[in-house]
Amino acid sequence: MDCKLSISSMSLGRCFAGHDFAHKLDMAQKYGYQGIEVFYEDLVDVANRLSGHSSDTVPSRESHIAAATWIRDQCHARGLTIICLQPFMHYEGLRDRGAHAQRLREWSVWLAMANAMETDLILVPSSFLPADQLLASVEDRAADLAELADMAAAASPPIRICYEGLCWGTYTDTWEASWTVIQAANRPNLGICLDSFNIAGRIYADPAAANGKTENADEVVAASMARLRATVPRDRVFLVQLVDAERLDRPLVAGHPFYDASQPCRMSWSRNCRLFYGEEKAYLPVLQIAKTIFGSIGYSNDWVSLELFNRRMSETDAVVPEELARRGALSWQRLQRDLAAAAVEVASPATSKVPAVKLSTEAPLISASL
Repeated sequence: MDCKLSISSMSLGRCFAGHDFAHKLDMAQKYGYQGIEVFYEDLVDVANRLSGHSSDTVPSRESHIAAATWIRDQCHARGLTIICLQPFMHYEGLRDRGAHAQRLREWSVWLAMANAMETDLILVPSSFLPADQLLASVEDRAADLAELADMAAAASPPIRICYEGLCWGTYTDTWEASWTVIQAANRPNLGICLDSFNIAGRIYADPAAANGKTENADEVVAASMARLRATVPRDRVFLVQLVDAERLDRPLVAGHPFYDASQPCRMSWSRNCRLFYGEEKAYLPVLQIAKTIFGSIGYSNDWVSLELFNRRMSETDAVVPEELARRGALSWQRLQRDLAAAAVEVASPATSKVPAVKLSTEAPLISASL
C-alpha cells in the first residue's frame, strides 16, 4: 500500500498572520510532502496580492482564475500536486433558494479554478448554519449535492466532489450521516472524505466533558468502525485526512479561553486544538481509524492529507510554516511505524498481514523531534 502525503496550505500558517503562500510551499517541499490542498482563504489572499487590492476585497472571477493559475505554476515548480480545492462551505440544504442560486453561480467559479489548478477534486463540508436556515431532510440536501455533482461532471475536464461531515455540522455530523446523503444523491463523482478528527471528534471526544470523552466512547468507536468496514467501498473514498486533537486540562465551557458563545463547542475546539498524530496531549483513536481505512477498506495508492487547525497557525513567528511542516512529517512517520507494529501484532500464519502504509517520497527520514 503506497499512499502519498499532502497537507492543507492553511495548515502551514494563516495568510492573515503574514505567512506567505510561496514560503509555505517551500516548506512542504522541504519536508517531503507531495501534494497540497489549496485552502480558499489562501487563494483569495493570492488573488488580492496579485491584483494589488486590499485583503478585504472580494476578488473578481478573473482574479480568482489568475490566482488559481499562479498557484498551479508555483506548485508545479516545486513538484507538488494540487490534490483538491476546499472548502466550498454552507451550501447544501439552504432554505433561501435565492442564496442557493447565488452559491451555484459561485460554484461555476470554483469549477473554473479547479480546472486552472489542474485538480479534479473539490471538498464540500457539511453546513453548520443555524437549523432555521437549513432544510432538514436528507432528500433536500442530497438533491442540492446532486446539482453540484452534475455541474462538476459537465466541467472540462470533469470534477469530483468530496463530501465531509463536520463533527459540529447541523444535520450531517458523522461519516454515517454524510454517507447517507451521498447515497441518496447517487452520483458517481460524489464521494466521501474520511477525516479522523471529524469522525472521532463527534463520537469519541467531548471537549465540554470533564474527561474529554463521550459516554461509552470506545464501544461507540468500535461499532462505527465495524459499520465503516461493512458499508463504504474503497472507490467511494475520495480523500483521507488524518490528524489528532488535544485533550484539554479543563472542560471547554464558559470561562475557558477557547470558549466562544457564537460557536458550537466542537468548532471552537477544532479551530484551536487539533494536533498532528501522536503529539503531546493528543488522545483521539486515530490509529484505530487508520487501521480501518487502510487495512479493512483497503485505501491505498492515493492521497493522505494532514488538515490541521491550531492556534499556532495564527501566530506571526516566521518559523511557523517550517515548524508545522516538520511536525506533520514526523507525525506521518510515527503513524506508519504504529500501523506496521499493529500489523505484526495481528499477523499469524493463518491470517493475512495488513500492509503498512508507505510514504511515497524521496525525502530523507526526519530523526529529530521538535
